This record gives sequence, structure tokens and C-alpha cells, in this order.
Amino acid sequence: MIKRISMSSVKAVERWLPDPYVLVLLLTLVVFALGMVVERESPVAMIEHWGNGFWNLLTFAMQMVLILVTGWVLASTPFFRRILAAIATLAKTPGQAIILVTLVSMGAAWINWGFGLVIGAMFGRQLARQVAGVDYRLLIASAYSGFIIWHGGLAGSVPLVIATDGHFMEEQMGVVSTGTTIFSAYNLLLILVLVIVLPLINRLMMPKPEDTVTVDPKKLQDAPEVPREIEQTPATRLENSLLLSQAVGIMGLVFIAYYFLVNSGTLNLNIVNFIFLFLGIILHGRPMQFLTSLQEAVKGASGIIIQFPFYAGIMGMMVGSGLAATFSGGFVAIANETTLPLFTFLAAGLVNIFVPSGGGQWAVQAPVMIPAAMELGADMSRTAMAVAWGDAWTNLIQPFWALPALAIAGLRAKDIMGFCLITLVVSGVIIGLGLTFFPG
Repeated sequence: MIKRISMSSVKAVERWLPDPYVLVLLLTLVVFALGMVVERESPVAMIEHWGNGFWNLLTFAMQMVLILVTGWVLASTPFFRRILAAIATLAKTPGQAIILVTLVSMGAAWINWGFGLVIGAMFGRQLARQVAGVDYRLLIASAYSGFIIWHGGLAGSVPLVIATDGHFMEEQMGVVSTGTTIFSAYNLLLILVLVIVLPLINRLMMPKPEDTVTVDPKKLQDAPEVPREIEQTPATRLENSLLLSQAVGIMGLVFIAYYFLVNSGTLNLNIVNFIFLFLGIILHGRPMQFLTSLQEAVKGASGIIIQFPFYAGIMGMMVGSGLAATFSGGFVAIANETTLPLFTFLAAGLVNIFVPSGGGQWAVQAPVMIPAAMELGADMSRTAMAVAWGDAWTNLIQPFWALPALAIAGLRAKDIMGFCLITLVVSGVIIGLGLTFFPG
């Protein structure tokens, strides 16, 4: 039954889902209209909110470009290609490949979401090279589905923010230990259930042989190594100098060690990019080999570069007009002490379609949800995690986050979103029940 439903979903999405760029243009107009209808904002005011917010994600957009580029460069080194190839040998059949890529992606995403996006997509490419007959669309969709647990993991932005002294909601809720969020019983149980269920659901969605879409392994080959027998000039010697790359690479490794060992630093986008970059420099060995891989990687960054400013503009309209708070308040109005986390989760999932940023979404929803939790006597840490899980949940159908994985895989959003829609429904039921009934 799941196989039949998933194929119907795939066909519907292929027919109706436009390119992510077209989708972001449509979302821009929808939010513009909603701001005028729901919040009674004037057209001029909505355009002002849009324009003022348009460039607010520039730093984040550059970080996302780098997570794609540096992750690609690192995974394309001979060392990591051998590691991914070795792990891929564990899968002998298409079904095993689907389960394995889901588990690897979930494990990586729990450590860090950027790491999970890149490793999942890269591992999916490797499995497609080695396992004959596997549906490439489902393989990459399965890799992307592992991303859902990131906000309940070590790099979850909401739990890390509220565990930091001086966060903007500290007066209302205090500093909340990760022991009551990331490492709480209900959160760990949620992750355990998802780790068991999602690989099985992805496996059950495998199309029949006649519906399977495979890919020619030759199309997934990485860039060839630069020939070493070239004319020896001062310039080419520098371009192929092993010593030059290693000297700079070692500087990077020293800083990484200092960051973690001396400064007790934590994983964030900047340090993940830094690690990826300098490991890539070292493992490629020669500057020209690194640059060849880099040129391949940047081809997939165009979607991120052009679409993120539009999402920043949408966020500007959602926040500036009050739409985000109105959406959240509507769910709070029908909640009680027990159901508030569930309705918070659903509200966060809806807001995330328009404000696809964990930190940005917390800034929008916290002033609504936390006072509601205090008034109703609900668990504030669970309510905060409900915002986090809602943000992660609808990422499954939000092309904003899929762009780096799609660029690595060489697919379009409509190729994987039909499968992700099924995962969205199943995971939504699990998370909603878990936030409501799992013990704290």
C-alpha cells in the first residue's frame, strides 16, 4: 500500500511542483497578499518589509554555499571516496542501500545538520555507483529524510540558544539545560523511534522495477585527478606544490585543535566549513587538484545564491507584518496544558514554510509560545523543542534546505519531494504523538 501511495505522490509532485525558484516567487506573492488581507498592511508597507529583509540572509547564504562547496571538495578526495566506497559495500541490494543511506544521513545530521546534508547526498551518489537497480530519486530522498532529526541533535539551534546565558527569552524562561531538551527522555526516544521507522518507510516506498529510475554510474564520477606530467615552470611548480598545500593545511588543523581543546568550542556552521575546507586542502594534496574539484562543486551553488535573498524577503514580510505571530497565536488559542507542544509543533511546521530558518523562527515564535506555556502551566522546555521539531519537520518539503543536497545529487526538487511527502506524514504523526505523550 505504501508503495502505491508513494508512487501516486511522486507522480502528483512531478506534475504540479514547479522549480524551487518559481516556488519562491509564488510564496513571495502569497505572503504579500496575506499581509494585506490578514494583517491589514498596505501594499507599500508590505513592500517595505520585503525590501528591508531581502538581504538579511547574506551571511547565512554564503555559509550554505560553502557547506556545499567544501563538503563536495572533501568528499571528492581520494581518501573520502575510498571510505564512502567501503561503507557502500555493506549494501548488496537496492533495499539495503535505501536503509543504509537513511541511517548514515541521520547519524551525520544528529552531529551537525550541514554535515548531514553533504554526507547524505555524497553517500547517496556513491551507493548509486555501486548498487545496481536502486532508484536514484528515492536514494537521494532517503538521504535527505535523515535531515529531519537535526534540530533534536547536537547542533540544534533552538536548544543551544536557550542553553546560553543572555539569550533573549532568559527573563521569561531562564537558561534551559540541554539535559531537558536535547538529552531529555522524550527527545531521545523520538530520535530512536525515527531511526527505526524512517529507514523502513523509505524501504517500503521502493518502486516496482518498471517504475524504477536509475542513473548511469559514469555520470556520477568525480573530477579526474590533474595529470602530474606537465611543463615545469615556476608557476606550475607552485600550482602543484604538495608542500604549499600541506603547510597551509597544517595551519588550519592547528587552529581546529586550538578551537576545540583550548577554547572548548562547539560545532557551528563556520567551524564545520573550516574543517571541511582545510581537510580538503590537505587530502587533495596539490593546489590544482583542489581547484579542479572546487570548479565542479560551484556549479551546483546557483540555486542557493539566487533563492536565499527571496526567502529573506519573505521572512521580512512574515515578521514585519505580524503574520508569523498571528499564525502561532491561532494555534495557541485552541491549546491546553497537554496539547500545547503538539499545536506548537504544527504551528512551527506551518511557519517554517515561509520562515525556513531555525534561529529566525525561534525569534518569531518564542515571544508567543513561551508566555502561552507559562499561562497554561505547560512544560516550557518541551514547548521550545516543539518549535525546533516543527522547524525540522516541514524541511522535508521545503526546497530551501534541499538545495545543497539536490546540487550534489544533480536532481530537481520534484524528483524527490513525492517521496519526502510520505515521510512528512509518517514522521509528523510520530513527532506529534511523542511531544504529547512521551515521558520527559
